[in-house]
Amino acid sequence: MSANPYPLGLRLAGRRVVVVGGGAVATRRVPALLDAGADVFLVAPELTPALHAQADAGRLHWAPRRFAPDDLDGAWLVQVAVDDPVAAASVSAAAAERRIFCVRADDRAAATAWTPAVTRHGAVTVAVLGGGDPRRAMTVRDAVRDLLNVRTGLPAEEGPDLAGPAAVPAGRTVAPGSGGAGAAAAAGPVGRVALVGAGPGDPELITVKGWRLLTEADVVVADRLVPGLLLDELRPDVELVDASKIPYGPSRAQEEINRILVDRALAGHVVVRLKGGDPYVFGRGGEELLACAAAGVPVTVVPGVTSAIAVPAVAGVPVTHRAVAHEFTVVSGHVAPDSPASLVSWPALAGLRGTLVVLMGLKNLAAITATLAAHGRDPATPVAVVQEGTTGAQRTLRSTLGEVAADVVAAGLRPPAIVVIGDVVGALDAS
Repeated sequence: MSANPYPLGLRLAGRRVVVVGGGAVATRRVPALLDAGADVFLVAPELTPALHAQADAGRLHWAPRRFAPDDLDGAWLVQVAVDDPVAAASVSAAAAERRIFCVRADDRAAATAWTPAVTRHGAVTVAVLGGGDPRRAMTVRDAVRDLLNVRTGLPAEEGPDLAGPAAVPAGRTVAPGSGGAGAAAAAGPVGRVALVGAGPGDPELITVKGWRLLTEADVVVADRLVPGLLLDELRPDVELVDASKIPYGPSRAQEEINRILVDRALAGHVVVRLKGGDPYVFGRGGEELLACAAAGVPVTVVPGVTSAIAVPAVAGVPVTHRAVAHEFTVVSGHVAPDSPASLVSWPALAGLRGTLVVLMGLKNLAAITATLAAHGRDPATPVAVVQEGTTGAQRTLRSTLGEVAADVVAAGLRPPAIVVIGDVVGALDAS
């Protein structure tokens, strides 16, 4: 009979942790290490877009090559996140020589440390080891999380599906035997798709319903901006599809995402499309719902906390305030104001007195502010730019409409960032 593991909480702040591998497993594990303050050294020839973003932001050190034993020099812990057993064994051997604990994603029996099922509530972290059985650990973890939530009156069911054969768009029908995806759905058990808003960045801002569906998922199709700690809590057997890694241009990539959602659901799986913020606020959730509806796949939509309101709020900027602003407008800035593809009436926005919130506008900020000023918005109008709001990397810059574009460049701010334009930017300064 094997000995029971000894539970321990590692204080990794400032200590070197080596992660070998740059795929889906590393994408799930690295956020928790960064949250613990570890000095993460990542060794892999290639990275997922989510990990690449962490490296670009300077949150971890990346060596774009294969593992070498001396990578472990000075390390306190190593996480092996590769599916090649020979390569994983070589890392284990190097760790054993240096007496460094080694977590193995490919072989728990060969590991000297296990990653527990974890749930986090502020300063409280609950970690559950299931004797080597990840499903048992997840089940107990979820029960503990429910107790910690101390919530009553939550619905037992998800409610009616918002799409599927009974709710396809007007003019369309999906009937068994009609051919195409509908016929495929009728041939066997159909799974379901949930479009879940993950919130603006803080993993605790996902809704209770969204988190519950995430724990039930067989497949998770995740955007680059979803909170990484949510992925750390997935079951080990969940298929994680990094939507930002899908090739082709934006429209072709969206078609491929739609195909993945439909194919996995028609195979009988529970699929969660995990999207940053809210699924319908510049999130293409409507396109995904229509694709599922056309294929006869049931869809549940779970709204998310949108960054358009939440990020200004945590930065001390209310989007409305009595006697200051009675309206706010949310607009995408990813298309330049002078582009023929723009659907935004920037001259009309310049004439509004309320708050203007610009998402995805950092690249075109100079053109946006110049256009607003040219059509009458006062260059002295207060502006706040909040980078990576609600996360530990949040940065806030305050300026004016006439100066903010240059100030953002000087400060080195980068996406994702929210731009708030209006007198509300200073509304709470007296408090």
